[in-house]
Amino acid sequence: MKNVMNRVFFCKSLSLVFLVPSFTRSSLRFTYSSSAAAAASSPNRAIHCMASDSPQPGDGSVSLPPSSASSAIDFLSLCTRLKTTPRAGWIKRDVKDPESIADHMYRMGLMALISSDIPGVNRDKCMKMAIVHDIAEAIVGDITPSCGISKEEKNRRESEALEHMCKLLGGGERAKEIAELWREYEENSSPEAKVVKDFDKVELILQALEYEQAQGKDLEEFFQSTAGIVYRTVYNPNSQSL
Repeated sequence: MKNVMNRVFFCKSLSLVFLVPSFTRSSLRFTYSSSAAAAASSPNRAIHCMASDSPQPGDGSVSLPPSSASSAIDFLSLCTRLKTTPRAGWIKRDVKDPESIADHMYRMGLMALISSDIPGVNRDKCMKMAIVHDIAEAIVGDITPSCGISKEEKNRRESEALEHMCKLLGGGERAKEIAELWREYEENSSPEAKVVKDFDKVELILQALEYEQAQGKDLEEFFQSTAGIVYRTVYNPNSQSL
């Protein structure tokens, strides 16, 4: 019987292993060492952040003033561009139906949710950081190295875009939190930022693999770009070592 060769993806800082058969489109499998999260201690409550009507007594709902609701709607409407803007790297390589910026950030958030506990790293903060780290691209778009724009100019454009978005949100505590998370990620200034940057690379190569399998693309350059963070190799399931 023929051995089925598999590609193994290992990101050592995340304690995550991705095992995917090379010749079949089976599901990606995550294996990690942490125990299952404890069940929530209280039921979810409905939070009507943008409701214009008054909350009903006893329903646990919360309403915001009309001005705050309007700011939130404007902010979320702008963020819609994250759902409709495809990632530039895939377009340049003629990938069909490429993922959006929001698709990329969402799976990074899931990675933070299911990842192992790491001493000194706040997983909740990682989840938040994952879903805001590219938020400025709602205005500036997905600027990649091939665009010919310097890192300094990219950072300037994104910083201005972020400032605009935070003002649009009303400049309150949530806007401040988004700005702090974004800057922390950009500056790589915390343990959480370092982990989320690893997530960014892991998500990239997972997506590249899926496009290789589904569309017959050669996207080896993306795997090479993650060298030192994520390792791509070939694994024989009958062998005891890589």
